[in-house]
Amino acid sequence: MSSEESVRLAAGDVELTVHPHNGCRIASLSVGGTELLRQGDQYGCFPMVPWCGRVAEGRFRNGGDVHQLPLNSPPHAIHGTGRDTAWRTARAEKDQAAFTYELGSPWPYPGRVTQLVELTADSLTLTLGVEAYESSFPAQVGWHPWFLRNLGDGGLDARIDFTPAWQEERGPDHLPTGRRIDPLPGPRDDCFGMPDGVSATVTWPGQLELAVTSRAEWVVVYDEQREAVCVEPQSGPPNGLNTAPRLVTQIDPLELSTTWRWRRLSAA
Repeated sequence: MSSEESVRLAAGDVELTVHPHNGCRIASLSVGGTELLRQGDQYGCFPMVPWCGRVAEGRFRNGGDVHQLPLNSPPHAIHGTGRDTAWRTARAEKDQAAFTYELGSPWPYPGRVTQLVELTADSLTLTLGVEAYESSFPAQVGWHPWFLRNLGDGGLDARIDFTPAWQEERGPDHLPTGRRIDPLPGPRDDCFGMPDGVSATVTWPGQLELAVTSRAEWVVVYDEQREAVCVEPQSGPPNGLNTAPRLVTQIDPLELSTTWRWRRLSAA
């Protein structure tokens, strides 16, 4: 079901709501009547596109051209423009939907972004694509879910389990320094390398286990807030437009998927 402001998908007893007008954000994911995502206009799960995390001082280079992005997290630009854009619903069915928006100012290059949302009774798959119309440009894609730290009903707080190959050392400016270090204990607002693909599990003991997977090689884990925890697969590290650019061309678009798969746990 869809309207101007929301698209609702369902599979079994799982219900999902997308707000295309608010950055094509997954506003709600309810499994058996239990909400998994933090509620609010800036939460849920939003796509990060055409870059992920912070861009140093909002500047990036493409060949000989230097571009300045708005500093929406001074002194940096953060999380792309897609989350602040109204997307168009291209297709909406009972359990899947497709959304698009046209890249434009303040992003300096024309192109198209697509997000596919596919729901089953035990999984959600999100796919982001970026196409270039004319000039090639560096870009990134990723997702920023806000999983509730506690699902209520007297349950315990969520636990995040993953085994990264390294941690990107974070400097005082919150950007990677370029050094790879052994993973440190939390709390975290850090990027980690998983060269064989992202694989992480969010477990609410006795209630639900949710596995996050992607062929992406980087994941940001953010668990510094009391209300929610974040596991963010992305195609490059923070400031990657400058340090690890992935060029999008007319014949080589950027596409990435992530799948969340959940199972219910019996109370001990």
